[in-house]
Amino acid sequence: MFTDDAFRPLDRQECLRLLAKVPVGRVVYTLRALPAVLPVNFTLDTDASVLLRTAPGSELVHAVDGFVVAFEADDFDPVARTGWSVIVTGRASVVTDPADLARLSGTGPASWMPLPDSVLIRIEWELVTGRELLGACSAA
Repeated sequence: MFTDDAFRPLDRQECLRLLAKVPVGRVVYTLRALPAVLPVNFTLDTDASVLLRTAPGSELVHAVDGFVVAFEADDFDPVARTGWSVIVTGRASVVTDPADLARLSGTGPASWMPLPDSVLIRIEWELVTGRELLGACSAA
């Protein structure tokens, strides 16, 4: 059993540092009034947002554009029972500004799926929280 002291809260800088170390996270949004979770690859943009790339007509674009979503990424070592989780909450929007698109064309996330056309989704973080699991033991 894990106790509360098995977890350490992470400050914003630690959260951002850890997010930059992993390539995949999960975007959490509402789809037809139900919670939905989708694994996605991502990048961080200048300490202000999470960027996702997807097809312009995808269900994800229609479900998140203009809405508040959550984004979560983590990493765990099951043998040592250590790890961390970071959650970013903020408004998602399709990137449409030509200057932003030009700047992000080389640094935004590459799609892992072949996309003939794509759009970038930006999640501007309003809340960044995280916690680290400190190698807790389980009770027998």
